[in-house]
Amino acid sequence: MSELLAGIRVLDLTNVLAGPYCCYQLAQQGADVIKVEQPGSGDLARQLGADPALNAQLMGVSFLAQNAGKRSIALDLKSSEGKRAFLKLVETADVLVENFRPGVMERLGLGHDYLHTLNPGLIYCAISGFGQTGPLAKNPAYDQIIQGLSGVMSVTGDADSAPLRVGYPVCDTIGGMTAAFAISSALVGRQRTGQGEVIDVSMLESMMGTMGWVVSNWLTAGIEPSPMGNQNTTAAPSGTFRTQEGLLNIAANKQEQFEILCALIERPDLLEDPRFQKREARKQHRQALTEELEAALQAATAEQWALKLNAKGVPAGEVLTVPQALRHPQIQARELTRTFAATPGRAPLSVVRSGFRLASGDPAPRTPPPTLGQDTDAILEELGYDADARAAFGAPCPTLRPTGTSPAASSHDNNEPEQ
Repeated sequence: MSELLAGIRVLDLTNVLAGPYCCYQLAQQGADVIKVEQPGSGDLARQLGADPALNAQLMGVSFLAQNAGKRSIALDLKSSEGKRAFLKLVETADVLVENFRPGVMERLGLGHDYLHTLNPGLIYCAISGFGQTGPLAKNPAYDQIIQGLSGVMSVTGDADSAPLRVGYPVCDTIGGMTAAFAISSALVGRQRTGQGEVIDVSMLESMMGTMGWVVSNWLTAGIEPSPMGNQNTTAAPSGTFRTQEGLLNIAANKQEQFEILCALIERPDLLEDPRFQKREARKQHRQALTEELEAALQAATAEQWALKLNAKGVPAGEVLTVPQALRHPQIQARELTRTFAATPGRAPLSVVRSGFRLASGDPAPRTPPPTLGQDTDAILEELGYDADARAAFGAPCPTLRPTGTSPAASSHDNNEPEQ
């Protein structure tokens, strides 16, 4: 396998989700991601997740979800020895990612201006809730706060349930993905200029940047977006429908797809009904059309209808739970998860890799998530510290005892604690 980011060193100073998710994407491409953590506590996500035993061992499920493939060094950036070691690391790095509140790195004497004097080619990426400037820049940022401020909650749910929070930390994840894209772009740019970069990622702006259709309906058409539940605002029938067993998503957005749908459910008469003949008319009579379709869909299960509709070119799919989705033949065939076998001190662990594949070899983490400070000694040795100097940093973390794992992961919101 040719790892696209082989030879790139990334310093991951981030906590909880947005930053760790960003660096996890880079690690899967072969980057040497070194997680720089506070001794004794480390990333807050180490204490978060559905398995209390793992939380107590500082290996919480929330941490395991996006830290495979990384190395961990425990450094106190407020101490002189910790700062000296960190600056040595900076001199060897290509990328630094942090998600502290704006100003924290400067107060530590580690702002990007100073770091660039040591390493002019460094790509410095700061991820925060609102960006480094603006009236909210200093505010703490959690995923749900961003969901509310971005307008996401206002269009999630239906008229009775909205505004509603999306069921996973979508803003944290989008913020991390945006940062990974920006870093990758900056690495390409550096090949041309030889210069580093400073990247200011705002979770709020990242999220709104993905809301193109919703935002443009207001900016361009002057139409204020409203919650539509499981319906698609642009077409009908396009939404979720009850069947004999299970819910079914149908997206018959084209006229020919609607015609095929009517034939498959043995309701050709719907094509003659003036309420349903044209696209705009169907949107105006969405509820009546849904009632007609659901009556016909009672003849079979969601799984059966999905097979029939897709075979004829009408997009359709069952509405699954997370366990059902992970067991689905499509996910299994694409090998979305990577499993690490049990080793002394570690239970078996499965993680989700990146959502794309490469002809040169699929991206995936090479190693399981590290224990806190697991690689401190090895990394210090790489930096030129002899055995006596390395011992000054303290004893390594104790080996963890084996424990069971939980299939459930925490959806804890993003946090940006100070070092």
